Amino acid sequence: MHPDGQEPRGHSPPLPQPRGELSTTVLKALGGAATAPLPLALPRTVDPYGDDLQLALYVLYELHYQGFDGVSDEHEWNPELLALRGLLEQRFLDALRTDVPPRTDADEALAPLLVEPVGHDESSVSHYLQRDGTLEQLREYAAVRSLYHLKEADPHAWVLPRLYGRAKAAMVAVEFDEFGAGHPEDIHAQLFADLMTDLGLRTAYGHYVETAPAEALATVTVMSLFGLHRALRGALVGHFAAVEVTSPPSSRRLASALRRTGAGPAAARFYDEHVEADAVHEQVVRRDVIGGLQASEPLLEPDIAFGVQATVLLEERLGRQLLGAWRDQRSALRMPL
Repeated sequence: MHPDGQEPRGHSPPLPQPRGELSTTVLKALGGAATAPLPLALPRTVDPYGDDLQLALYVLYELHYQGFDGVSDEHEWNPELLALRGLLEQRFLDALRTDVPPRTDADEALAPLLVEPVGHDESSVSHYLQRDGTLEQLREYAAVRSLYHLKEADPHAWVLPRLYGRAKAAMVAVEFDEFGAGHPEDIHAQLFADLMTDLGLRTAYGHYVETAPAEALATVTVMSLFGLHRALRGALVGHFAAVEVTSPPSSRRLASALRRTGAGPAAARFYDEHVEADAVHEQVVRRDVIGGLQASEPLLEPDIAFGVQATVLLEERLGRQLLGAWRDQRSALRMPL
């Protein structure tokens, strides 16, 4: 543990506990305890949004990021694991394509996100936390979001070699800001670790995967699903646009909630930074990343719209899960902090 209360960064986390047959199979294979070939098909009953599939996907994707303690890096390109991952991905992607309303225009898909609701929005997590949230609920929110924010912008970086020209230049400019513009202390993942320290949370990468519900895992796995497939580059750009468009107003509310509950200056700083930075990023993404991609590869327009709407769908699922628990005075996590 560092003197500032943060844990050393760059260390691989331990493997999590399984949540079903699929995740057990994956974790045994990574832990060297596999005794049978990996499955060549998935049971029809497997829930594409459920704990078992989402944890299995999360673990397999993490082999491309920080990996796991005691797990060989060679597993990243293990053909059997990649084949199983393909089955999991297809089940998840099929569900998203079924559940997302068909829309082919990217600007039309983004339009609802550009309109702020009048007054208090009962369905919004940031609205709830700003007005009614407790410090403990903010800690829970930070814990589940840490699965992404401690690697913030990494999944979106997969798209860089798959873009060119105007879209590529604009995407690199936004990512440069996300990675601290050359200053390691300003990397957004580091700012989130500072927030977690203020909230008395563990800052180790991936520490809270055990507590995160399936709805939270899905908001993370979808980024890697889009990012690791060139065929889904348009969807990743759509995801990134949805995040950047919705970030400034929600960040403003979350910063207000953190100040109201006395969370600490570093906690508020993370969201203050996103109010300012993402307001600029939103314009660049809409005008130059999406605009450049629309101009250079117009056939990707439906994929951009799909990425936007899939992001909204998964965030709404997570929001219902969090708000339902908090309004019932329950923890929203699989195990309390």
